[in-house]
This record gives sequence, C-alpha cells and structure tokens, in this order.
Amino acid sequence: MKKKSLKKYLFGLSFLTMFACGDDFADTSPIGVVGEEQLANETGIDLLLTGAYAIIDGVRATGAPTGFAISPDNWWFDVIADDAHKGSNNSDQADLESLETVEIFPNNSFVRSRFQAIYAGVSRANAVIAAIAELPEEDLTFQEAQARFLRGYFYFELTKIFGNVSIIDEVQFAAGELNQPNTGPAWDLIESDFQFAIDNLSATRISGEEGRPTAGVARAFLGKAHLYQQEWPQALALFNTVINSGEFSLHPEFLTNFIIDGENGVESVFQAQFSADGPNSPNGNQGGTLNFPGGDPFGSCCGFYQPTIDLANAYLVDGTSGLPNNLDGELIFANDQAIPSDSPFTPDTTTPVDTRLDYTVGRRGIDYNGFGEHPGAAWIRAVAANGDFSGPYLAKKSVYQSSEIGSSRGRGQWGQEHSGINYNIMRYADVLLMAAEAAVETGDLDLALNLTNQVRQRAANSTPVQAVDGSGPAANYQVGLYTSFPDASFAREAVRFERRLELGMEGHRFFDLTRWGVAPEVINRYIDNEKRVIEPMIPNFVTSFSDFNSIMPIPTASIGISQGALQQNPGY
Repeated sequence: MKKKSLKKYLFGLSFLTMFACGDDFADTSPIGVVGEEQLANETGIDLLLTGAYAIIDGVRATGAPTGFAISPDNWWFDVIADDAHKGSNNSDQADLESLETVEIFPNNSFVRSRFQAIYAGVSRANAVIAAIAELPEEDLTFQEAQARFLRGYFYFELTKIFGNVSIIDEVQFAAGELNQPNTGPAWDLIESDFQFAIDNLSATRISGEEGRPTAGVARAFLGKAHLYQQEWPQALALFNTVINSGEFSLHPEFLTNFIIDGENGVESVFQAQFSADGPNSPNGNQGGTLNFPGGDPFGSCCGFYQPTIDLANAYLVDGTSGLPNNLDGELIFANDQAIPSDSPFTPDTTTPVDTRLDYTVGRRGIDYNGFGEHPGAAWIRAVAANGDFSGPYLAKKSVYQSSEIGSSRGRGQWGQEHSGINYNIMRYADVLLMAAEAAVETGDLDLALNLTNQVRQRAANSTPVQAVDGSGPAANYQVGLYTSFPDASFAREAVRFERRLELGMEGHRFFDLTRWGVAPEVINRYIDNEKRVIEPMIPNFVTSFSDFNSIMPIPTASIGISQGALQQNPGY
C-alpha cells in the first residue's frame, strides 16, 4: 500500500474509529473532520489507536442487531450458565430467552451482535498495525504494542466464545482479503500479540492513560491464554511474575471493585472505560443497559439479568469453619418468589453466609446499594403469576450506589440506564485464582492454598452489608480460611468454587464451566435444581445443555457474506 493511498484510507477510516468509550481517551463524541495531514503520522496513529480502544465497549457506527449484546462484560453468557436468569418478562428479548432455555441457533441476534462487535475491534487494531507499517521512518513501536495487545484481547474473546475463528492479520486486512476461513482457535496469534506487548509496553502505568495496558497487563493476559489451553506451567510462571511484581493488589474492600472510587485502582488489571457524561451518556455502558431493576428505585427500564436462586445458595457456609457448605447446589434458602411486597416475608438473616452474597445478589429485606430495603416483587419486573421464571433477586455489581447518582448514573434517550462504572475485564483477584488453578494442576497445593486464602481473607475483612435499621450486619456473615488442601481433587474443587463466589455476575462463569469441560453436567443439574422452586421453568426448559453448546454458533448472516469462507461450528 502506497503512502498516498494510506492517507486516503486513514481519512475514511477515521469516521469509523473515533467513538469514545471512556473518560481517559475522549469525553465527548467528536465533531468536525480530521484532515489527511493529521493522520499519516504519529498523531494520526494515535487517533486510530484511540478508535481501537473505543470499540472495547462494542459500540460502533454500523450498529448491530441488538445493542444489548455487545458489551465486554459478556453478561448474557451468565444467563446461559447457572449464575443468572434472563429477567424481565419471558416475551421480552425472545432471543435471550432462547439462550437461557438452551435453544441456541445461528441466527440468534445476541450471538451475531457480539461476533460483529469483536471483529470490529480486530479490524480497528489491524488498521493501526497496518498504518504503522506504512510509516517506517517513525518509531511507533509503543503504539504497535498497544494495538497488538488489543488485537490479542479481541481474538482471545472470539476464541473463547466461538472456538473456530477466522484469523485476519494486518497484511490481509490492508489488502482487503477479509474472507478468511475459520479453521480453529487463534492461540498462535494471541500469544504472539501478547508477547510483543510484553516486550514493548511500559512497565508502569502512564499518568493520564490509566485505561491502557502495561507489560504486566499483557503478561496476565498471556497467562490466561495458556490457562485456557491447559498449559499449566507456562500459565503459572506468567502469573507468578505478575503477582511478584507488586504492580497490583487486592482492594481492602470487596465493594471497591464495583464503585467509581475503585476505577483503575490497584486491583484493576484491565477495565472497559465507561463514563456517565453528556446527553444520552454516549460513553456509558450501553451494552449493559438492560441490567437494572424494572421500576423502583430508579423508575427506569428494564429488569433483566437476575441472579439465580442457585447462585444465592452457593454463598451458604458452614457455621463452624466459614467455608463453602453447598458445593452441589442444594436449594436451602427461603425466597419470596411470587410473594407480593405487601405480604409478610421474613428474610433469612440467621443462616451463615459468605459476606460476598449481599454485594452480589439483591435479596428482599436487605439494603440494595444504598437505595434502602429491597422490597421484593415491587422491584421485580418478571411476574411469576404470568409465567415469567426469573426468580426473586436483583443484580448488584452492575448497578451503581445511591451515593453515585451524580457521578455514575447515565441515561439513554428512552430512559434506560447507561452506567458510567468501569467494567473489570480482568482484576487481580481473578489473577490470583487463575494462578491457584494452575498451581493445583502443577502439583503445588501449598501455593494454591495461599493464593485462594488471599482472596478469602479479603472477603473476611470486608465490611459487611449493614441492616437498614442500622443495628449491625444485615445477615450472619462468615468467611473462613482453608487450613489445608489435602489432595489435588479437593484443591481443584475449592479453587473452582471460589471463582464462582468471587466473580459471580461478572461474566466469567460460562467460560469457566466450558473450559473445565463440566458445562453440561453443571448447567443441567442447575436447571433441575432451579425447577424445584421456580415452577414456570418446567415447561420452558425443554432442552438440555450439550457439549457442542460450549462454543457459540457462527452467525448465519456472517457465513452468508463470507462467500463460503466461514463454516458452521459442529452441532449447529
């Protein structure tokens, strides 16, 4: 590609790439036109790179079948797994109901939207890398390292979701050779990109650019890539380097990970940058806009993404040890499913539970993010009497605190919420638990014990949710430490369960279950358990989860426009 054509290309591409996603890169939607002379140089590369960061939130000029499926939090995968119900009325967002009931088809709009959004990210990262190749007289290695980190991240997302992906590098992109076959996972490209980023990114965060990766961030992602391939020694070595670097640490309080005061803090490894700015909050989390109570306390849309009863029960602990006491998902908690808010209901505040329960699951009778006591059905859009099967709970991690209305609350044009709270694509607790998992598989049970207990110790030390009357903790919270991991089987189960407790409702559960190879067993057991307390589920769950559902289908429309290059995944 000649420089002259590069300028023309960059000029046109600038309209597609410059959409802000966070308060660190651009706070408002751009106006005006960028001239060619500003693009074919370091300034132009930086503008293109900003556009590549911007697409992390999934929002792009050409749109998607549904804007609710594009966000990097992957919230709707929790709906396929055992952490969340779809929420709202069964008839609202029919494609999402199909995912929850494991009726997953290649024309599903949620699947296609995420596919398109991530490939848009690949294209923008490739645009930066290809443009840099046309400017050999300038040292743009640092910018290339960022672009290759982003491409590695986007291809990691594609690989974990779709398995067999179409690999398009910067040379093919520049030549317009986009219809490449989807012949398998992109691990080689992912590892190469993350390694280039490790070798060429800054060792420390640059002031004013807190949302951009360091070498340590890239190292953590390369470790995760090896973890997903069950390359345990390589993964553990990388994670140990990250842990020993001192670059990251746990927030003293668990809640800090989900409030504005914790954004880009010591526990943040890599975050999607959101902000509640301006009319319609264009830089807020538009992909997660459904995930707020369907009425009070916000008086807004939409009532989706409700934690399951199964997830709530996972936080039960042994009253003596404070350790998990419900590994098999038995349903013990009383719940207020179908009980009107004006009818008597006594929340269970005596059974010992993990402190993280009431920071993850909005339960009736417990304070809801500072908005007061959750009254039950009055804040639940789903109506059990009408056959809706989403249960009695509300999501909490994705919802701002009452004290943050002025800073984190963004509103869309039809009253929907565009939260300004950053999403943790990876946080340090995740790194500790991935390292613990790799330690188990390499036989270092003492290290796995230590790492797991670090996460549990923070939970134990965190301030518990308080009763609304100010009388003290809202429930009987207990978190104990493991005294030993007697064997690998025990350690493996403990670490895996800890990931659910720590990372519940953060978009990781489906991918953990699938990479462990236990998704059919766990999800089908969950479906049977949940049916026992949510009667309307019985006629709706007509399909069981199968092995082939562990990766999503290639969208039908994408296969069509690929001119035969893309092939459907097995089973679909």
